[in-house]
Amino acid sequence: MIGALREWLTSIVVVTLLLSVAQALVPEGNIRRVASFLGGLILLLTMLRPVLGADLERLRLNFDGYEQELRQVREELSASYDAGLAERIEERTAAYISHKADALGLEVKVRVETAPGEAGVSLPVKAEVTGPYSQELADFMTRELGIPAERQVWHEREN
Repeated sequence: MIGALREWLTSIVVVTLLLSVAQALVPEGNIRRVASFLGGLILLLTMLRPVLGADLERLRLNFDGYEQELRQVREELSASYDAGLAERIEERTAAYISHKADALGLEVKVRVETAPGEAGVSLPVKAEVTGPYSQELADFMTRELGIPAERQVWHEREN
């Protein structure tokens, strides 16, 4: 490989030197312009020789492995995004319930669990509330958030 690279660079240097000498010997005018143009073409062909001489029949590109790896990375990114989204939904839903509890004069701690819905988006499915039981807050979670009473866990504590 290095030998081929050395040979290619040597041929470029030799052609460049020969073209410089030829340019110096050619008289001014149209002949020099034509000679410069042809010299440029010769130098270009010399530089492209490795590409032009490549055996493209032997060159096979196997993208199956890359496609599979890309699919795997895409799935990992999607799972990571979904997990982060679910966590944000849980946090914001818990804050929403806590805000409603504050409006009702209740001091509670809330933990919400989510699960993927029909469209694949995480939805709140369970709420654990630590604090005094409130039928109004329980109805709010059922009505506004779709968390049925059987998935609401209340841990009552005394103040």
